[in-house]
Amino acid sequence: MVHELLRMLSNAHGVSGSEGSVLNIVKKELKKHVDEMYTDPLGNLITVKKGNDFRIMLAAHADEIGLAVKSIDDKGFIRFVALGGWYNPTLYNQRVILHGTKGPVSGVLGGKPPHKMDEEERKKMPKIEDLFIDAGATSKEDALALGVEIGTPVTIDRQVADLANGRITGKAFDNRAGVAMLIRTLQEVKSPYTIFGVFTVQEEVGLKGAKTSAFSISPDCAVATDVTFPGDHPGIDKNDVPVEMGKGPIITIMDASGRGLIASRSMVDWLRKTAADHDIPVQLEVGSGGTTDATAIHLEKGGIPSTTLSIPTRYIHSPVEVLDVKDIEAGVRLLVQALKVKPKL
Repeated sequence: MVHELLRMLSNAHGVSGSEGSVLNIVKKELKKHVDEMYTDPLGNLITVKKGNDFRIMLAAHADEIGLAVKSIDDKGFIRFVALGGWYNPTLYNQRVILHGTKGPVSGVLGGKPPHKMDEEERKKMPKIEDLFIDAGATSKEDALALGVEIGTPVTIDRQVADLANGRITGKAFDNRAGVAMLIRTLQEVKSPYTIFGVFTVQEEVGLKGAKTSAFSISPDCAVATDVTFPGDHPGIDKNDVPVEMGKGPIITIMDASGRGLIASRSMVDWLRKTAADHDIPVQLEVGSGGTTDATAIHLEKGGIPSTTLSIPTRYIHSPVEVLDVKDIEAGVRLLVQALKVKPKL
């Protein structure tokens, strides 16, 4: 069930600020499993399973990295800005979908042909401003007639595919993996505490939804569900990143070398003890790279004890991210069991 849920979520499109299609899936999946559901002014989808006065926030960001139309030239070529952290060479020659006012429009990301690049140009990373979208339009008026306009959101045109050994590949596993884990947790969990399942917006452009929702909810503690990169493939040092796919979800102790989140030891111990008590595989991480919604959450309301539970995912921020579904399933089991016991804060 996790496999098909993740496939559906990944194949949906929802760049930062345009997460509606993803949140509609969440609403459908959870309408019979929560006591309350509402959207806050920023666009976060907040679900509530009512219990006693102790409030636990679980957060998963619904947005994916993408693009937004900046301008259209006289020949119909479309310039754009990046939404989120792209590695520019990844974008070159990708197929995209422009989510226009008249429906989806197919396009391709083009740039200067390699055949016309000199030796120095070939050595350089392409700049965003040197790339463009070709939707087949022959003029600015033609592009506008397709429903493409300034601000139109753009996503990569890529569908989920199965790999060997229960592993799958697709776009936006960052963070549809966390969304799937949170949906399944809310569908299964029975807890004496009040559980807020928050599907946040605009994480990829500044952790914005996590900040506003944590402020309004004011939980006693929080767990963000997200992804993180493992050190189990060529090109990365296993000693630097000693976590692997297929060996369970990852509990964050620290990320971004402490500049993002230094997790609450009480929250880390709560998840670790639960995993040990129920024979659930987990891994620990001290990361030097990116951060998650937990960074914004833990600084609200005078401090909210927080950590992150992540799914090891290869090739993050690309159209071909790879993960092992078993890690998500283990994450669901861990959260379902942990939410039965109050953390010792």
